[in-house]
Amino acid sequence: MKLMGFNFRKISVEKFSDSLKDLKLNTKIHIDNISPIESKILKDEEDLIKVTFTYNIDYDPDIAKIELGGNLLLAIEKTLSKGILEGWKERKMSEDFRIMLFNLILRKANIRALELEDQMNLPLHIPLPTLKKQEKKE
Repeated sequence: MKLMGFNFRKISVEKFSDSLKDLKLNTKIHIDNISPIESKILKDEEDLIKVTFTYNIDYDPDIAKIELGGNLLLAIEKTLSKGILEGWKERKMSEDFRIMLFNLILRKANIRALELEDQMNLPLHIPLPTLKKQEKKE
């Protein structure tokens, strides 16, 4: 499986309140659609599949909301793509495929979300690494 393309189709951030009292962060990834794409650039043993997704970060209670929507293009072996597309007809996917898909989405969407959070002066939804002063040993 190869990632052939990734793009955002929707980037939305709204801040409703400056209060961070009782802040709870909720994140959600929703797969909106999985569909085949005709392609003449791939090898005969691969299919191109388009995955449409939505990634939400909610700052509850009614503090802010970030919504990122986008598309992934994946080159997948024909035998695997057939199973993925058949499963999607019933809105099902294998755990291995779902985990791989969510990790691809998180890798791209988290970077954009962190940038938006910084611009809107919102707490980051994931902790960044920090340095700490080492204690001197005597």
